[in-house]
Amino acid sequence: MEHRELGRTGWKVSAIGYGAWAIGGDAWGRTDDAESLRSLHRAIDLGVNFIDTADVYGDGHSERLIGQVLRERPGEELVVATKAGRRLDPHVASGYDRRNLTAFAERSLTNLGVDRIDLLQLHCPPGEVYHMPEVFGVLDDLVAAGTIRHYGVSVERVDEALAAIRHPAVQSVQIIVNMFRLKPAEQFFAAAREARVGILARVPLASGLLSGKMRADTPFSAEDHRRFNRRGEAFDQGETFSGVEFEAGLAAVEELRALVPEGATLAQVALRWILMFPEVTTTIPGARDARQAKANVHAAGLPPLSAEAMAKVRDVYDRHFRAAVHPRW
Repeated sequence: MEHRELGRTGWKVSAIGYGAWAIGGDAWGRTDDAESLRSLHRAIDLGVNFIDTADVYGDGHSERLIGQVLRERPGEELVVATKAGRRLDPHVASGYDRRNLTAFAERSLTNLGVDRIDLLQLHCPPGEVYHMPEVFGVLDDLVAAGTIRHYGVSVERVDEALAAIRHPAVQSVQIIVNMFRLKPAEQFFAAAREARVGILARVPLASGLLSGKMRADTPFSAEDHRRFNRRGEAFDQGETFSGVEFEAGLAAVEELRALVPEGATLAQVALRWILMFPEVTTTIPGARDARQAKANVHAAGLPPLSAEAMAKVRDVYDRHFRAAVHPRW
């Protein structure tokens, strides 16, 4: 497993991480805790040392499952990142105050069963928050108090990412990066590199579209955001299929299949594509079972994509998505 530096933290984390949204048990349909725990253990066994979660994933259920794994693997050097802010109702910039952020962090400490949070990220806050230095002052104070070690942000848009890294103690930016989302590579990666800020590539498989397993009639349960959030009904539309139209995504996938070498899957090629960018610290695909965890890890072992393959991805993006996706996110 390749390891890459995470910002200026001094940590080196696995290029393939573990995204723990799906195991929270909400927004992705039903889950099995025993299988979720097996997937976490399998990923760690195979070299994954970075786990990303949030306090709202299953109302803390994802954090508590990770806490169980931490107790079952004492002494292992794992980096756990969580996120805070989306518990606010209403979710407004003024809610990102000292009282709320402190309470959110303390709740995550309890859920994870740890004394200090490795990396706390603002969870896709309203855009105004990135221009409120007092919010980042609160995070500085949480670091000084020993509640968190470092902090970063999770963003929806590139302009938010660029605003966030103007705050000097931001160590990481979590942003959607995949074959259907090239704007971060074009307009943010260079700035992140200059600022020595880590990049956590989220939604790497476009909510499963880039697995190559979906069809026009693929069913999704009523609890699955791929059914109820295609137009942004519950949260930002970009979180579901990266904001692309489902049918357009299916058409693009058919073109991308030509890039898959024998013995690999489209999902693995999609993950390896992300790792072609040295600015990316880690990508965080989900894994609902141990088989998926293993397949994700093996993506890091694929050979580098050729210049021709990288150009093909750009061409597919340009023709199918640039006009609709690039201006919005």
